[in-house]
Amino acid sequence: MLKNENLAYCCIIQNGKIWLENKALPLRDPAWCGEHALSCRVIGAFNEYPVYWLEAKADVPADNFYSLRELLNVDPMLFNLAGRALQLSYMLSQQGFCGCCGSKAELHSDQLAMQCQGCGAMDYPRVSPCIIVAVRKENQILLAQHPRHKTGMYTVIAGFVETGETLEQCVAREVLEETGIRVKNIQYFGSQPWAFPSNLMMGFIADYAGGEIKPDYEELTDAIWADAEHLPPLPPQGTIARRLIEHTLSVPATNL
Repeated sequence: MLKNENLAYCCIIQNGKIWLENKALPLRDPAWCGEHALSCRVIGAFNEYPVYWLEAKADVPADNFYSLRELLNVDPMLFNLAGRALQLSYMLSQQGFCGCCGSKAELHSDQLAMQCQGCGAMDYPRVSPCIIVAVRKENQILLAQHPRHKTGMYTVIAGFVETGETLEQCVAREVLEETGIRVKNIQYFGSQPWAFPSNLMMGFIADYAGGEIKPDYEELTDAIWADAEHLPPLPPQGTIARRLIEHTLSVPATNL
């Protein structure tokens, strides 16, 4: 039983951003949502309250809409549900035509999927698998800086899985391609849905196996070995990147 069906967490989406009030998802009477949004679907529950995905009306001002990153400090379950709403909104914008016959597709009445209005084919949200890996060399971790990080932030290596490739092969390839470092003892750590716009980050920890740092400057601006006492700016709390970094620097190398 839900705690109170007269209130719901409202994930109102507009142009890839989400409506927030004081950096929090609004917990409101569902009737309030109708003033600002078009469609409404239940996509889960949190703390016994339903969670709604809604698409903002065209005339709703953009002032209250923010990046999902503003919610990184909330409970991971609620963060993931908000991410689900953003991914479903992305599905609406990207999968509006059938890949089989080219006819117009619309949101199915019962399922969170697009259905072709011509041939009836179903098209579900598309998720892109990615790896993210912390590489350790004794008491140091391999960190990289990307051109998009204007604040000087360093993070661990990440990349998209290619067709016909295992996750472990992807880990080894991405680290070698981006930094020139070879790895071994690749171990699964955990995962995080990452709605930017529709990724699933699968985290790994690996040991240094050889090589010297040679950054791929088409992908990175820098790559370094860093220890716990000499860390550059890091990804924010709530990200799997930050969890990987903190875990790797806190666990003795012999335990990997």
